[in-house]
Amino acid sequence: MPRARLLRQRLLSLFLAALLLLFSPLVLQFQGLGNWFGVPILALYLFGVWGLIIVVAAWIVSRSRD
Repeated sequence: MPRARLLRQRLLSLFLAALLLLFSPLVLQFQGLGNWFGVPILALYLFGVWGLIIVVAAWIVSRSRD
């Protein structure tokens, strides 16, 4: 059972980190920076963080199966 507890702790840590990265004043820092190749920097930040969260969650879950 310790593995299940460790998995739960890692996923909870990822969730809290995601909340911090997506719903904090940090997001507002990217609001007025302009565009990069016609795409707003804020959109790039949000989609980048979202993708990173998915990759880290998949890595945590796949690592727990070993």
